Parts: sequence; structure tokens; C-alpha cells
Amino acid sequence: MATFLHRLGRLAFRRRWLVTLFWVAVLAAVGFAAVRAPEAPDEGSSMPGIESQKAFDLLGQRFPGSAADGANARIVFVAPHGEKITATANRAVVEKLVTEATDGSQVASAVDPFTAKAVSEDATTAYATVTFKVKAHDLTDTAKSHLQNAIDTARASGLTVEVGGTALATQPSAGGSAEAIGIAIAALVLLITFGSLAAAGLPLLTAIVGVGIAMSSILALSKALNLSSTTGTLATMLGLAVGIDYAMFVVSRYREERSKGHAPQEAAGLAAGTAGSAVVFAGLTVVIALAGLSVVGIPTLTKMGLAAAGAVVVSVLIALTLVPALLGFWPNAVLSRAARKKGRIEENGENNGGSRWARFVLRRPVTVLLLGVVGLGALALPVADLQLGMPGDEVKSTATTERRAYDDLATGFGPGFNGPLTVVVDSKSAGDTKAAVSTISKRIAATEGVVSVSPARFNPAGDTAVFSAVPSTGPSDERTKDLVHTIRAERPAIESATGTTFLVTGTTAVNIDVAQKVQNALIPYLAVVVGLAVVLLLLVFRSVLVPLKAAVGFLLSVLASLGSVVAVFQWGHGASLLGVEQTGPIMSMMPIFLVGIVFGLAMDYEVFLVARMREAYVHGDRPAQAIATGFRYSARVVVAAALIMMAVFSGFIGAGESMIKMIGFGLAAAVLLDAFVVRMAIVPAVLALLGGAAWWLPRRLDRLLPNIDVEGEALTRREPSAPAVPEPIPITRA
Repeated sequence: MATFLHRLGRLAFRRRWLVTLFWVAVLAAVGFAAVRAPEAPDEGSSMPGIESQKAFDLLGQRFPGSAADGANARIVFVAPHGEKITATANRAVVEKLVTEATDGSQVASAVDPFTAKAVSEDATTAYATVTFKVKAHDLTDTAKSHLQNAIDTARASGLTVEVGGTALATQPSAGGSAEAIGIAIAALVLLITFGSLAAAGLPLLTAIVGVGIAMSSILALSKALNLSSTTGTLATMLGLAVGIDYAMFVVSRYREERSKGHAPQEAAGLAAGTAGSAVVFAGLTVVIALAGLSVVGIPTLTKMGLAAAGAVVVSVLIALTLVPALLGFWPNAVLSRAARKKGRIEENGENNGGSRWARFVLRRPVTVLLLGVVGLGALALPVADLQLGMPGDEVKSTATTERRAYDDLATGFGPGFNGPLTVVVDSKSAGDTKAAVSTISKRIAATEGVVSVSPARFNPAGDTAVFSAVPSTGPSDERTKDLVHTIRAERPAIESATGTTFLVTGTTAVNIDVAQKVQNALIPYLAVVVGLAVVLLLLVFRSVLVPLKAAVGFLLSVLASLGSVVAVFQWGHGASLLGVEQTGPIMSMMPIFLVGIVFGLAMDYEVFLVARMREAYVHGDRPAQAIATGFRYSARVVVAAALIMMAVFSGFIGAGESMIKMIGFGLAAAVLLDAFVVRMAIVPAVLALLGGAAWWLPRRLDRLLPNIDVEGEALTRREPSAPAVPEPIPITRA
């Protein structure tokens, strides 16, 4: 692989105009496709294999036309303090709004709260439901403004009027100014690391090109594949982070090869063959981990994983081709200012910060190891209290009308009103359908934790009924989850007594089922990812103990970062500093995402750091000296890469959507812990304690394993050995 990438890097350098024009053409083509792509019908989302989805499917079969998922608006009215919503003047305002809301070509219906008995017991709160014939993204601006004007008029009368639902939902920002700050910090880190504007700007430029191609492709496909905005945000997040890092690794190795006396074209080829090989391996691990999310069986998760994996593939290809091509345009501009000023390039000193830190760890390996493991273990403790769910309007800012509507409904009707359970009764095989449905309704109403049960509604054939059960606790409360399990546990007894079965669904039940499905898949997925890590690292480092050490370190960083997420977003420690106004369950898919993405990122640092150690060991360094040599060449670039990733991920903490905020924080914490605690502290400490045994591999296994050559040993054998202390070399032109 190193030989092939070496040739590819030299070719890209030599044919720089052709390579650059190719990527510009690709960017233009996918951008045009994104603009011109026809919009396909939105088929909605499904969660196969869970009870709540089976209930939805049954409703669609037995209640023709009722499965339409048009936009809706739940308008909540609260009377002024000391007044009743049923007072004549207040009632007139409510009825006027409902009448005005009905007047619209896209409106299907608007239900008067006084007719539907949607008034709280204390008569201070009421709600009206407006449903539309089309989905939220198909609503015209005229329809939205008409409804908003009616709401504003009602507010002017003195009533508190808030609106939930999808029709007028606030569209959260992906990252905003915080994301721009993150990119600015990444640029500053690159500038400090390389000491050159060109070297700092090149990784940013190529990463932006890669993200532009990936995002345009996602936009072009989103209309056909029904991809969510979160899918694009995750792809942007990862594309920026790995795009900058991969390009930086290649540029850094190019500068190193120039310091050894190689001409620009050969240095570009060697950078692609060595650092590029590691980029391919690191990118492959990320892609496999993200594509592996499809095994969970949740279509939304699969789409997000594949889209993000596609962004990573683009970043790898750009790092291997466009980066060497741009180096061909500015072969000397990417060198440090000092090198350009002196007219020569000098190699890294023997006593830089990386080697000094390595020697510090080598003197105190046991202390460093214990501090690292204990610290990560303490951060991982909150994982024992992990609660999975899907946060809704309750975690939005109180500045949004959706959050205020949620709170007003909870105050007026009880916390469980925002998350009613839908019970679908399949009475096709029952003798007396109405009697069977009545029995089921009474049994569920008598269940502890159920506040009320609505009258059952039958389909035209009379063989299926549906009714709602309102819990006494909120949608994200653990007691609501227990209630759903209790109701389902009563099913066998009810079936034997009535000959009728039922299913529990609704948004709350869906979230509970999805969380359980993800939780069940987490351990098998983690086992697959860890096993994959061991196999891949065994191939790369040709060692038994190094892969095992890397897998244990990966587990520590994942658990510690997930524990940090629980401490902030579930327990509330420091939540206000991140703009989290309401704590709640951790997003169901967060642990799976964290495992998949952190696995790939951890392998990045493992390869770029340990590969240089193995290279030094193979070339004759003692085990301890090999660790110092690896840190001498790789520590600065790994630290810079980690800081850049943290900056990019942290930018998404400023997102308006809690799910994106949580992902950004979790990934930033994971990079911090994995890069600085695991790879920079625990890894050298363990290797120091193992000594030469760290690189042991049974002879029989050595013969069976293919030679991946990530370090580029084949290229090293082709070149004459460089002197131990190279002479200053004049800067040459391309």
C-alpha cells in the first residue's frame, strides 16, 4: 500500500493542475445536483422490530387514511391570573381563533376545545388542535403566517397563547457563531503548529472542499432518501474534523521529509506513502465503525452512519490527492517562517516537548498509569445511571413557544398529558368486540400510574379499536417507562380472558422501544468494534499486546466520555454553562454514535503515535528510546490534531438542537480524554512497563499475517539511510 500511495502522491504533485481541476469539477457537479435534484415523496421514518412500530403498521392497515402524518399545531390557551378560560370574553377569543384557523386551503380541521372537552379541571387552560393536509415542510408561507396572525390577535386580547406541534416549530441552528469560532480556533492551532499561513490554510481549504462535496451529495440524496438535517450536521462535524486532521498529517510528514533533504516531489510522494497509509487505515476504521451502525436495525441511524462515513471517505481521498497537488503549487510556502527566512530546513531537535514528555512518563510509568486509569474510571461512574430516551420539547429553551406550550399543558392537565400512550386493540378474533375492548380499557385504566383513558374509537370494519391512556408522569420519566412495561406484561392474562390482543404505541412508547433496542445492541456492537480494533492493530503493528492495550484504552475513553455526558445532560452538572436548560434522558442513539466515532478517532491517534515508535524499534532503538523517538516526531501533530477536533466538535455545542449539542459535547470530551489521557499518558506508560515484550508476536502468527506496511518500510528500504544529524539543506523549488 505504501508503494502505491507513494506513486499516487508523486503523480498528484506532478499533475497538480489536472488533480485540482478534477476536484473543483466534482464540487461543482455535486453542487449542481443538489440544487436540481427532484424532491421525492417523504415516506416518513420507521423503526422495524419494535412493538410500537407494529402498532402503527396495524393502524395504517385497519384505519385507511388515518395514518396521514400531516403537519399539526396544538394551540394552548391560558387565562389571565384569577380568570377562567371559560369566561365569556375569553371563550369568544378562543372560538374566534379556531374559526380563523379553519379558514385555509391546507387546513384539514381545527377542533374547538370547548366542543372536544379539552379544558383543564380548574378551567384555566384549554387547547385546540389544528391539523393540515400536508406535511410541515410543504406548508406555504401564507398558511403559516395566517395561523401566526390569528395567534398574535388572540395574544393581544390578554390570553397567554403558545403553540406546539410541527406546523410552526422553531428550526434549530446547527452551530451558528460557535461553529465559526471552533473553525477559527482550529486555524490558530494549525498556524502555531506549522508557523506558516500556507501550511495552516491548506488543511482548512481541503477540509472545506471535502465538506462541500459531502454536504452537496447529502443534499442531493436527502430529497430522495429522506435524510434528516441531523444527518447532514453529523457529516459536517466529522468531515471538518477528520478532513483537517488527515491533511495536517500529510503536510506535517511532507515537511519532515523535506528536512531530510528530499526534493519537493519526492517528499510529497513519501508523505503520501507513509502518513497517507496511516490516513487510509484510520479512515477505514472510522468508515467501518460508522457503516456498522446499520446492524442496529434503525433506518435513521443507518442513514446517519452511512452519510458520515461517506464524508470520511471524501476526506481520505482528498488528503491523498488534492493535498499533494496543492503542495505542488506551494512547495516552500508550507515550510515554517524560520526555514524560509534562513533559506534552509532543519529537522526536529532531539529535545523537543514531545520527547521531554515521553522521558517524564518513562521515569514514572506506574504513577502515570494509575492516575490515568483512576481518573477515567471516576469519570465513567455516571454510566451506571445512564437513562436512554429521546428528548422532546421539554428540553428546548424557554424562549421557544414549543417549550412554553409543553409547560402550560403539563401545569393544566398533568405531566403525562404531553406523552399519552396509544393502545391499539386487535379484536378480529374476538366474539364480542365491544365487550373485549371495554375489558381491556378498564384493566388499563385500573393500572397504577394511569390517570385517565379516553373512549375507544372503532374502525369501519369493527374489528380494531384505539384509545389513549394518559400516564401520571412525564414522557421522559423512568416511571412512565415502567408503566409501559407493566401494561405490556398484563397482555397475556388479558388475551386469555378476552381472546383479544393489544399493542401499546405513541411517541412516548416509540422512544422507550427505540431506547431499549439501542441498549440491547450496544454490548454486541461494542464487542464487534473492540474485536475489530484488535484485529486491525494486530495487522498494523504485528504485536499481540499493543492491540489489547489499545482496546482497553478505547473502552476507558468511551466510558469516561459517556459518563461525562450523563453528568452534564442527565444530572445537570455544569449544564447551564452549555445552555442546557432542562436535563433529561440521554439521546437513545448517543452511546452507539460515541462508540462508533470514538473508535475511529482513537485509532487515528494510536496509529500516528505508535507507528513511529514501532518504526524506531524496528530500526534498532531500545524499547524506551523508541517511545521517546515516537513522541519526538508525532506528539506535536497528535496534540494539534486533537485540539482541532475538540475545537470543531465544541462548535456544535452552540447548536439550538439538544441532540446536536449533546453529540458535540460527547465527541469533544471523547477526543480530550482519548488523545491526552489514553494515548499521550496511558499508552507510553504501559509500553514502558512492557518493554520489548510489547512488540512480541508468535512466529507462526507472524508468517500468517499479511504485511500492511503502514509505516512505509518498503519506501525506507528504497532510500539511502539519512545521517543521524542531517546537514542543513537549501530550499529547492518544485
